[in-house]
Amino acid sequence: MRNPVRLPVLLAALLLSAAATAATVPTNAYHAMQWRLVGPFRAGWATAVSGIPGSPDMWLFGAADGGVWKTIDNGITWKPIFDPAGGSSVGALAVAPSNPDVVYLGTGQVATRYDIAAGNGVYKSTDGGTTWRNVGLKDTRHIGRILVDPKNPDVVLVAALGHIFGPNKARGVFRSDDGGKTWHRTLYVSDHTGAVDIAFDPTHPDVVYAALWQCHMRPWLDYFEAPIGPQSGIYKSTDEGRTWHRLTNGLPRSPMGRIGLGVARGSHGRTVYAIIQAEDHGGVYGSTDGGAHWHYINHNEGLADSYFARLRVAPNDPKTIYLMGRSLRRSTDGGKDFTIIKGSPGGDDYHAFWIDPAHPERMIAGVDQGATLTVNGGKTWSSWYNQPTGQFYHVETSDTFPYWIYSGQQDSGTVGIKNRSDYGAITFRDWYSVGADERDFDVPDPRDPNIVYGSGLGGHLSRFDAHTGQSQNISPWPVSTYAARPNTVKNRYTWFTPIAIRHKPPYTLYVGAQHLFAS
Repeated sequence: MRNPVRLPVLLAALLLSAAATAATVPTNAYHAMQWRLVGPFRAGWATAVSGIPGSPDMWLFGAADGGVWKTIDNGITWKPIFDPAGGSSVGALAVAPSNPDVVYLGTGQVATRYDIAAGNGVYKSTDGGTTWRNVGLKDTRHIGRILVDPKNPDVVLVAALGHIFGPNKARGVFRSDDGGKTWHRTLYVSDHTGAVDIAFDPTHPDVVYAALWQCHMRPWLDYFEAPIGPQSGIYKSTDEGRTWHRLTNGLPRSPMGRIGLGVARGSHGRTVYAIIQAEDHGGVYGSTDGGAHWHYINHNEGLADSYFARLRVAPNDPKTIYLMGRSLRRSTDGGKDFTIIKGSPGGDDYHAFWIDPAHPERMIAGVDQGATLTVNGGKTWSSWYNQPTGQFYHVETSDTFPYWIYSGQQDSGTVGIKNRSDYGAITFRDWYSVGADERDFDVPDPRDPNIVYGSGLGGHLSRFDAHTGQSQNISPWPVSTYAARPNTVKNRYTWFTPIAIRHKPPYTLYVGAQHLFAS
């Protein structure tokens, strides 16, 4: 029988118990302990990617919560290069085409999430990422894209979304002419609307397009609220981002959401594409006259999504477009038709994409499963099992020796890891899935660590038995509430479904909604 329990009484008891236990542990029992990496060695969400012009084996990627990583051997090995800077969440990065040693980094994720990680402005490196310094815009919090002038590494444009949970003025497009020493906000609509994307033709950088997004998130699971507004739209500059005017002819008249932009190389800024989320008539749009007139190319509104909305044009063909979403799509007819060219395994949400302008067969994608690259036009891709950037929210351990560590990884399921290995180093041999949802709690049974209880989206609860490899649904209520409006469901859960188990008889299992359930 699963019954609601009085939450304040239980929490008070748990806190008093924890305090009493902590007081009995002498300091000398743990003061010499040091942190070590135990894995798993599989990647987490990559938010920004780039190659290095003139260095075919060198690539960079930024992670949602894992800083910046660099490879010099085409993705065989990766090394973190941003840890000493003090930031962890990356929204955008750009390598200066005229001087690859100059790299700009915009911090803060840009996504419709309620657990989104904020940043603290723009960082700059002048030695290829070896050292970094903060060059301002600290109150922007979430930066969607950065453009660097192809000939002058000191001229930079930044698309800043601003505070995602409330109004603020550090939004819009910012420009610097002195490498980040000073910044000027050149495009601003209101304290509720920020810039999420900017794009230009590198051979004609005077013409720049910017996507503004009226987006407001709430600190709870609010997928039922569409992130759209009348102030969202596309703007154009003909003086490299100094002044702007709004484009409207042929674009949706209804409130729009997130917009992604791409400009054809060599078109002098005249051929431009947009993936537009809108209340009505969302999809792919294009213009061949510099945005004066737009054409509704693809009416598939499912291609537009506030979670992705990224579009790239192949540097060697103005008709070839790459579109990011739950898979990587390619069109060779200017957006009329798309074919899925890459999906899972190796990526189930595609957020970022970069194509080498000199060698278009060299590409890198940023996905929920890290950064994966190709040097042969997509025939083969590098591994994501070499980037320990996974996002883990909760940790539990067993009482065995050696003990096991259990957790759920954002986007990639669950994991149980041995704290030590028989093979000299902890590898994939020493971890396995424990059957539950991604990212939530995974708690071993005190009586048998082969039994693991795991929680997930919308109140889902599972019981995994490693003896049989089977997972059983034991949810307190069988109907999921994921993405539902809270006042329409029986039990309300947040992004996480908290669970805990008592380590003494009768080994009660607890699950938290607006009620506390016990079994």
